[in-house]
Amino acid sequence: MRAVALERYLPIDHEDSLLDVLLDKPKPEGRDLLVRVKAVSVNPVDTKVRAPKDRVEPKPRVLGWDVAGIVEEVGPECELFVPGDEVYYAGSIARPGGNSEFHLADERIVGHKPRTLDFAEAAAIPLTAITAWEGLFDRLGIPPEPEKNAGRTILMIGAAGGVGSIATQLAAAAGLTVIGTASRPESAAWAKEHGAAYTIDHFEPFVPQLQALGFANADYIFCLNDTKRHWEQMAEAIAPQGRICSIVETDSPLNLTLLKNKSATFAWEFMFTRSSYGTPDMIEQHRLLDEAARRIDAGELRTTLAKRLSPINAATLKEAHALIESGRAIGKIVVEGF
Repeated sequence: MRAVALERYLPIDHEDSLLDVLLDKPKPEGRDLLVRVKAVSVNPVDTKVRAPKDRVEPKPRVLGWDVAGIVEEVGPECELFVPGDEVYYAGSIARPGGNSEFHLADERIVGHKPRTLDFAEAAAIPLTAITAWEGLFDRLGIPPEPEKNAGRTILMIGAAGGVGSIATQLAAAAGLTVIGTASRPESAAWAKEHGAAYTIDHFEPFVPQLQALGFANADYIFCLNDTKRHWEQMAEAIAPQGRICSIVETDSPLNLTLLKNKSATFAWEFMFTRSSYGTPDMIEQHRLLDEAARRIDAGELRTTLAKRLSPINAATLKEAHALIESGRAIGKIVVEGF
């Protein structure tokens, strides 16, 4: 089968940073699905994994953790899908990625593709929807019922990015007043189109901007951009007994003591935790992807696809990686068709 892989970890403008390769078609076992890949989305995790380092892979490594496609075969223990089902999922970072014609994924982390979306629109959703859902409802503990969140605020740092574009929608649907951060007119407009009631500039101090909008602080903060840079600002802006969640790792320890007097809570969100550790609740990702599909088909949630590229090959994926690494991408970038 055709695939795009790396053998060395190189800058994206290097001719060998991503390679077109031919690999053996895998065979599904256990609860695995074999999926014929129709579209993939590129995320910051792809560029982080591919980032230059002094290592050579013994065999080509395939990246890609956002897939939409059609079930080709099912493993002998599968219960949730049959051949011909249209699916979407993020997969597991502990296994080969989806930048290949065929891909294996455990059915417990796969959802039925929204009927109202094409494959590219669907491929934009899984990783960010899982991250946003788990961050909001599992890590921050936000009740999903709107009536329980009346008068409560959430500060979304990086509201126009891939995760932010979904998280703003989910938070607004849960009844929260969403204050998104953005630094450009186009990203502020995108955030408001996707559920933010207000936007502030994440290059300026948070609290004065919140006060100018009539808010003393934020009940919740969801950090989707540069945790280390924003940490002191978050500690100042969080409400007493508030909760902060971040998805962005740091290269040095955070000073949690800044949260002590407020009895504030901090949590990490990493959407690959369940699949990497095989947790007993892995199937929750199947359920939340199906719920996201239901909301999309009901017009309650929208795709965050912002740019389509084609076909799925090394040259096109290099272009997508470069766009992500520019730090100026809005929404999601999808590559479709082999």
